[in-house]
Amino acid sequence: MLRHWRTSRTVSQGRAQRNVQCLTESGLPCDGRLRLLSFNIQVGISTGGYHHYLTRSWQHLLPHAGRALNLTRIAELLAGYDLVALQEVDGGSLRSGFINQVEHLAQLGGFPYWYQQLNRNLGRFAQHSNGVLSRLDPQALEDHPLPGPPGRGAILMRFGDGEDALAVVVMHLSLGGRTRTRQLAYIRELVGSYRHLVLMGDMNTHAVDLLEHSPLRDLGLLAPQVEATFPSWQPQRCLDHILLTPSLTLESVGVLPRPISDHLPVAVEIRLPAALRGVSPPAAMVPLG
Repeated sequence: MLRHWRTSRTVSQGRAQRNVQCLTESGLPCDGRLRLLSFNIQVGISTGGYHHYLTRSWQHLLPHAGRALNLTRIAELLAGYDLVALQEVDGGSLRSGFINQVEHLAQLGGFPYWYQQLNRNLGRFAQHSNGVLSRLDPQALEDHPLPGPPGRGAILMRFGDGEDALAVVVMHLSLGGRTRTRQLAYIRELVGSYRHLVLMGDMNTHAVDLLEHSPLRDLGLLAPQVEATFPSWQPQRCLDHILLTPSLTLESVGVLPRPISDHLPVAVEIRLPAALRGVSPPAAMVPLG
């Protein structure tokens, strides 16, 4: 289902914001530089050990004073990126003080565009969601519930048209292997026609499983990030990924050492191919007669 972006109402001052001044007709930066980040924010709860899952479990149900400060810290981290994928974000319920956390982070981070995907609606008690924050306005955005029990979804964004379009998919996959395989098969069908592709989110499994044993295995994707992301206080499992097609040049990759959730954020900087920057390929050399 195609939906429209919503524009954030305010822009915070004093952040180290990424300033995208020139955009191509596809809505992508003219310099071909794109900074991406994926983060499972655990609805703004700061978790520093397994015992916090017990002692702070009430924060999944009720508001607490520390959540606002933690969201401010998260926003400061996000502000330097062009496109941010968020998982485990609340769309505005009792536990978040009826604040849509996607919109709130867009405002704090100075993002002109944001989108909330509501995946599990528990009314006033919880609004389980994925989210996207962006400095770029895509040509199309599609909201896709994923197969399996309700609560998981994917967001597909398209920049540009035709064979040189860039597709970006944000997702939060299931914990169960069988259900996750069904979800990845759905995503595989969704993105099958794209040459330039980014998949990002909390995929709840390791890269080798995604690249070699899942329905994505024939896409030729690269998983540049190899550091563990979970749990944030002592990372042991690499569950959060930004996967790329080889047409996108990797400039840098890193898991950011910011334990302000139970996951660590993963970030990449890529260079787009010339076709996505509106640059014509050089003319073929003609031998002198």
